[in-house]
Amino acid sequence: MGWMGSLSISASGLQAQQTIMDVISNNIANANTTSTPTGGPYRREMVVLTPGTPITNAPSAGSSFSDWLSAGLSQPSTSQGGGVQVAGIVQDPSPFTSVYDPSNPNAVNGYVQMPNVDVTTEMVDMISASRAYEANVTAFDAGKQMDTDALTLGQ
Repeated sequence: MGWMGSLSISASGLQAQQTIMDVISNNIANANTTSTPTGGPYRREMVVLTPGTPITNAPSAGSSFSDWLSAGLSQPSTSQGGGVQVAGIVQDPSPFTSVYDPSNPNAVNGYVQMPNVDVTTEMVDMISASRAYEANVTAFDAGKQMDTDALTLGQ
């Protein structure tokens, strides 16, 4: 893996965790939404991640710095150098809960279907995504510092 690859992997992780945190925020915001434009209560969303595309044009281990630089610069912008990518956002198929609230305008026989969002689970997932984001920031900064240090070796 080249020096550009490590930064690319960390960047893909940052992007994936940001998407996860955005979806979790949306879930929490809609935890009490009993009526959506499509009908029925809000359905919890989840992010599906897949492995990123590996570096296809990486030079051999004994190659010069210029070979690695050329390979990194010629790498397609869609490549994540391994890493991770968001495959999509899917809806959680788990059932809705029913709550007795005859005063709610969406009530049927006094019961209202509530979203399948558990705020506690969402908060735990948010903390996990936040920690993963922080770890990717740390890895990115470490890679960036190593790159900077490597460039100053020849001076």
